[in-house]
Amino acid sequence: MTANSDTPISAQIAKRLPLSALIVMACTVFIVIMTETMPAGLLPQIAQGLGVSEGLAGQFVSAYAIGTVLAAIPAIMLTRGARRKPLLCIGLLGFLVANTVTVLAPNLAIALIVRFIAGAFSGLLWGMLAGYAMRITAPEYAGRALAIAMSGTPVALAAGTPLGTWLGTMVGWRWTFAAMSLFIAVVLIGALILVPDAPGQQAQKRMSLSRVLRIPGLATILAVVFVWMLAHNLLYTYIAPYLQQMHIDLRPDIALVVFGIAAIGGIWITGMLVDRMLRRLTLASVGLFIVASAILIATQGATPLVILAIILWGLAFGGSATQLQTATGGVAGENADAAISLVTTSFNLAIFAGGAIGAFLVEGIGAWTLPLAMIILAFITLITVGFGRRTAFRSDR
Repeated sequence: MTANSDTPISAQIAKRLPLSALIVMACTVFIVIMTETMPAGLLPQIAQGLGVSEGLAGQFVSAYAIGTVLAAIPAIMLTRGARRKPLLCIGLLGFLVANTVTVLAPNLAIALIVRFIAGAFSGLLWGMLAGYAMRITAPEYAGRALAIAMSGTPVALAAGTPLGTWLGTMVGWRWTFAAMSLFIAVVLIGALILVPDAPGQQAQKRMSLSRVLRIPGLATILAVVFVWMLAHNLLYTYIAPYLQQMHIDLRPDIALVVFGIAAIGGIWITGMLVDRMLRRLTLASVGLFIVASAILIATQGATPLVILAIILWGLAFGGSATQLQTATGGVAGENADAAISLVTTSFNLAIFAGGAIGAFLVEGIGAWTLPLAMIILAFITLITVGFGRRTAFRSDR
């Protein structure tokens, strides 16, 4: 779907999905996730190339995450009135510059600075993409549009990150970031040509951050985001030591590919159903987390059952972002961008917490505790979604 940026948004909204624009947005999400996760598979090469330890090289991921956490809310609050297409292009241009400078970085300090900047642009894009996708789509297709726009996440996890790791191993980590820069340039051109513009939020409709926080149901959604994503990140971050300590004959990279492919299935199912049955879909996804965790506890190292658990886990996770952002858009209305910036912050805080708590569990007690912690957190999430039936996760249409 192509559109001139001067065309009123009401004239641009089609009765069918603006598929071309949504694919560009999915590619943008792919870029955000790939730029964040790619260093995890390249730590030995980055460490050797910059002459530092792998622990210091691991700060590539931390610097990015900190940038996202610190920038998401202020970036969205400051740009609520800006037109969406120029903002999308600025975000992509920021990623293009940051990845290119990373390729040329002579030392760790400069690399970490540009990683932090990339994280800041991530906060901007995460906060505005969901609202943008729904804004250029007819309301009856909003959830499906969001599912397509967010599909870049499982694709990056299933194929992008392993491919980036393989490329870095073959030709070096700098060439991997260079390839990402080339892909970003292509997506930026696609955004200029294929994505219709949309206006920012009118000044009279903007709420202060404190008022956004008080929107009925939003606090419940933020709690669900944090607890559910904490449950996920405990195992996702420490999948390698879990498989090793439990003596499971399954390579971590293979496990993550299986997870990512299943997640693509989860987001497809969500896209089909989220506009009609958001509440039941969310409950089913959290329930699958519990089932997957229970299977892991009961496996006793049986590889086929572990693979089954990973498939269920991926199915449950794949649609989670779409479900949570659809719920957020439903309660926040015109202030969806500001509300989703809070969701982004809660999500990244869960990543931090998952890393810290997971390290304590793996090193202090044992990796066998990770599925148990997932079950406990998933039950809390299930109860919270249940209590939010009137405001946060409303009755299905």
